[in-house]
Amino acid sequence: MSDRLRRWRMMLGGQDADGTGVSLSGVDAQRDATLEALYDKEKDRRGGLGGSSPRVARWLGDIRGYFPSSVVQVMQRDAMERLGLRQLLLEPEMLESVQPDVHLVGTLLSLNRAIPERSRETARAVVRQVVEDLEKRLAQPTRQAVSGALHRANRTSRPRHGDIDWNRTILANLKHYQPEQRTVVPERLVGFGRRLPSVSRQIVLCLDQSGSMAASVVYASVFGAVLASIRSLRTQVIAFDTAVADLTESVSDPVELLFGVQLGGGTDINAALAYCQTRIDAPRDTVLVLISDLFEGGNEEEMLQRAQALKADGVQVICLLALSDDGAPAYDHDNAAALAALGIPAFACTPEVFPDLMAAAIQRQDVAAWAAANDIPTAAAAD
Repeated sequence: MSDRLRRWRMMLGGQDADGTGVSLSGVDAQRDATLEALYDKEKDRRGGLGGSSPRVARWLGDIRGYFPSSVVQVMQRDAMERLGLRQLLLEPEMLESVQPDVHLVGTLLSLNRAIPERSRETARAVVRQVVEDLEKRLAQPTRQAVSGALHRANRTSRPRHGDIDWNRTILANLKHYQPEQRTVVPERLVGFGRRLPSVSRQIVLCLDQSGSMAASVVYASVFGAVLASIRSLRTQVIAFDTAVADLTESVSDPVELLFGVQLGGGTDINAALAYCQTRIDAPRDTVLVLISDLFEGGNEEEMLQRAQALKADGVQVICLLALSDDGAPAYDHDNAAALAALGIPAFACTPEVFPDLMAAAIQRQDVAAWAAANDIPTAAAAD
């Protein structure tokens, strides 16, 4: 049998009308059975696979053996929806069977209040594994991009001799090259300050806790911990739904921070921005990143007025409609356009691009222009 027909047979499910005429055996038959358990619409799986913890645990183990990691993650997410597995995730043996990923962490956080005591340590272990994997992937690029931006922002045109950046000074003065002396006579010196101030910039991450923002909250928590480890930054993490929670004290431990988040519920962006206003000491040295889909349940008019006031005070305000790998999110287009009209860019951002975004913001670059240069679509201003 051709490999193509074999794949079509597994995709179509082997019903009479699948048209392949192919039968499966061995590992292919076992792989097909795992797909059928999840995707066969004509069988009531909620009373079978979905209702038995041991059977579900075996199924989770099977898919990890039969499919690559990326496919396993998709099938686990589908199983949450199609087989009603969320409650079963409250059992320790079930948590030990799943493959940890960002979406699983989001599901666990949404169930946080319901997790029984016997499962809490296992749940924390799952979350910590995902957080550690993300830190390995994201910490170094973030520190490198942000530290470089802080030093560039602190560059001075009157450096001490030991602080001259000779490469940049020569490039800036090539037009003053003297052929007869075979040297450059610099009219402008470029260098860095001897040291950065103890706190050079304030970063405020303002996180929407609504259920749709789960993956963004996970990534933002990891980035918050990395940013907090940079001494020249003062990093604060504010989470909100209809209430506001200042999680800054937990920022150094993203696992603790995540378990302080309560996913779900309403959204009051206006109240969150009002709280952020009280926490900003030096507006012109502050970057406020609002991570929200902008579906405001509070006062929209006041929310926009607060955003405008923050920008007028000199705060670099950015709205991320998502901070994840999930692609374009659903968001409130009217509020995004209204922010854009105020000069506050609103767009989705992947974790890989976030360090460069923060570097641009720290240097007070035009973030909308930065997004355009990186082929990132932003919300259009309202007419």
